[in-house]
Amino acid sequence: MSVAVVGSLSLDFVDGGAPRVGGGPFYAARALRALGASAVIAAKCAAPDRHLLLPPLIRLGLPVRWQDSSVSAAFSFSYEREQRRMAIEAIADPWTPAEALDAVGDARWVQVAPLSRADFPAETLAALARGRRLLLDGQGLARPGRIGPLVLDADYDPAVLRSVSVLKLSADEADLLVDGYDERALGRLGVGEVVVTLGSRGCIVFAEGVAELVRAHPVAAADPTGAGDAFAAAYLVARSGGAAPTAAARRAAALVSDLLAGRAA
Repeated sequence: MSVAVVGSLSLDFVDGGAPRVGGGPFYAARALRALGASAVIAAKCAAPDRHLLLPPLIRLGLPVRWQDSSVSAAFSFSYEREQRRMAIEAIADPWTPAEALDAVGDARWVQVAPLSRADFPAETLAALARGRRLLLDGQGLARPGRIGPLVLDADYDPAVLRSVSVLKLSADEADLLVDGYDERALGRLGVGEVVVTLGSRGCIVFAEGVAELVRAHPVAAADPTGAGDAFAAAYLVARSGGAAPTAAARRAAALVSDLLAGRAA
């Protein structure tokens, strides 16, 4: 496998309803299935929750490598249009270097899908980055690893970014971390390739010192949960296949539009 996704699954409670599967590995796997991509999914959750969290992931048809955790990550949230209100109810055990390396195997491109800063310490990312290119989701920078209402902050360990080849940020994360989307602002992160997703407006791609807007086709979606994870997976697949950053972003944006509109499985 040339591509792997690694992260924790979560129990998601939406508007007080019954728990459903969430987390980067699940939503990335949906995108990878729609693409027909060859990839491995490395996922962590507590053993008592396997019966709920693993079957929906396994049914997507990609190889799954499971790691145990003393507790499963859990979140409660609701959406109002594209605005999300969210609380962290539980945090899974962090990924150790040994766990992460065993999970991704010989993959050379890895989508690291943290739910908070607690998931992937700098030493784990450093181990993963040896001989590989890592795409890190900005949740691993801006989300504090603590229970309670989710309030983003910029108190991350700068060592985390030393191992990152591609950084994917939401608009809120970019506003918080660098206060803007232009070349000077994104360049301050010290990562050569940064993608800032802007929801229905598309995304900003920063590569080789230049920031470019890639427009998306707006889609009305009642629940865009996981769109960022799906975008990251599609982007990484395109990049691993030789596409330039801007072309990869266009392909990823198109796939997410299809998924949200129900045009992709």
